[in-house]
Amino acid sequence: MLAGLFSASVATATEVLPVEKGTVAFRRVSKRYGGNTVLNNIDLQVAAGEVLAVCGPSGSGKSTLIRLINQLETLSGGEIYVDGQPTSQLTGKGLRELRRHVGFVFQQFNLYAHLNALDNITLALRRIHGKTEAQARDIAMALLARVGLEDKARHYPAQLSGGQQQRVAIARTLAADPHIILFDEPTSALDPEMIGEVLQVMKSLAHSGITLIVVTHEMQFAREIADRVIFIDGGEILEQATPAQFFSAPQHPRAQRFLQKVLNPLHADSKEL
Repeated sequence: MLAGLFSASVATATEVLPVEKGTVAFRRVSKRYGGNTVLNNIDLQVAAGEVLAVCGPSGSGKSTLIRLINQLETLSGGEIYVDGQPTSQLTGKGLRELRRHVGFVFQQFNLYAHLNALDNITLALRRIHGKTEAQARDIAMALLARVGLEDKARHYPAQLSGGQQQRVAIARTLAADPHIILFDEPTSALDPEMIGEVLQVMKSLAHSGITLIVVTHEMQFAREIADRVIFIDGGEILEQATPAQFFSAPQHPRAQRFLQKVLNPLHADSKEL
């Protein structure tokens, strides 16, 4: 679906890129802000339908990694491929099409304060995706039911808890029927008692056919739900493993120190996290 909207590939003839819907591949990806290198020569491949947890200390480049996928940030070097097609040169219609199929859930819900939950979801369905008002409403109500908020359809963001607002934001992302969803620390702005309700919705999406790439500090989610965990620090992927391997026997010393601090918060050094 996206192939005709992308520029020619810069991959070498010897590279084999995944072309299945829902795949993401980083090839020698770098991101710099002036003289500061945030990501350095990243190579990473994400399979269709995979749940990938991205972990690491603050400032390690985690959020930048996923923001590059749908061009919320621009590449300084290398290329990112979605469904086997390069994305860095997309503009206009091509970029809109990419973002339609690659959803993004932010830390700060980004709901329209003047619209109720139902209208926050139906707005793009009507104006961008060409749905009638009735069609958009039916889709939105089904999605609100999916995230457990059917009874909150007429509530405005100010009338919802943080966890409820984030669930509306997830429902809004699902409205475009994406095959990849990027989560940027989706529970970091929530009070502890609200985290579980958001993680439960994310758990229901895992292994449903949608590729999930989740930047998170929620180690329990990474341990129980992810297919693979990558650990980033200093703009480099230092380790990638199954959750069982990562949490029981991390190989890189930096990952070992990170897990020791995160899993034993009473001994945490805030400078290192």
